[in-house]
Amino acid sequence: MAQGLWQATPQTLRRDVAVEYLTQSDLPLIEVAAKVGFSEASTFHRAFKGWTGLTPGAYRQAHNEPAEDEALAG
Repeated sequence: MAQGLWQATPQTLRRDVAVEYLTQSDLPLIEVAAKVGFSEASTFHRAFKGWTGLTPGAYRQAHNEPAEDEALAG
């Protein structure tokens, strides 16, 4: 059976969109939370940590830092 959006749950889609906002934008965390459907930042924080094992801020920091190889090459 083909995988993709047809099998994605709403929570999986929310997670994926949140990850995109966190890694591809400088939006404040409260705005990311609102854009993915959370009315409370604390609820988004708990949900995101459950999805990824990291808080949204820690995830953004870990995934937006240049790779060690890139930093050395620069």
